[in-house]
Amino acid sequence: MSEPENKDPQEKRPGEAGDAVDPVSSSTSEEVADSAADDVQSLQSENEELRDRLLRVQAELENFRRRTQKESLDGMKYQALPLIRDILPGMDNLKRAVDAVEQSGDTQNLVDGIKMVSQQLYDALKAHSAEQINPHGDAFDPNLHEALSQIPSAEYEPMTVCQVVEVGYRIHDRVIRPAKVIVTCTPPEAVEPAAEDK
Repeated sequence: MSEPENKDPQEKRPGEAGDAVDPVSSSTSEEVADSAADDVQSLQSENEELRDRLLRVQAELENFRRRTQKESLDGMKYQALPLIRDILPGMDNLKRAVDAVEQSGDTQNLVDGIKMVSQQLYDALKAHSAEQINPHGDAFDPNLHEALSQIPSAEYEPMTVCQVVEVGYRIHDRVIRPAKVIVTCTPPEAVEPAAEDK
């Protein structure tokens, strides 16, 4: 019988510590490290670029917000400008009519001038979408009219506008000022002559 081979416990096995380092695996780990460093540097530069873009966008947004706010404030501040421009010619004509009457003493010119200015002012309001509420003969509508009083009438149905004291105005569907009106009510029943005799 052959004796089993005695193995030296100090004998090195492949892959154990102390083996020679494989030059291929060493160069691969260096390449991986270099590649990782390049990736980190690339990500850092991309991060900086994105941060710069974000700051620029935020600055542009803030400038846009300020510009929009200023335009909005200016719009509110000067919103009556077109209306005033349209009313000024009427005011000028009214002054001309008064001056003409003072020089000539003819009141008919004043009346004609005032009528012309009134029409001019009405046209200016109409150009800005303001329309009159003149409900004479219409049924009373509390959304458009303000009743000042009631009078009995046999001529009109009850709750009919029989007199307009002050015309109203509205823009589109919004009432600026309701028309001030007098409305009718049912007339009191006539007392029968037979009842008076008794």
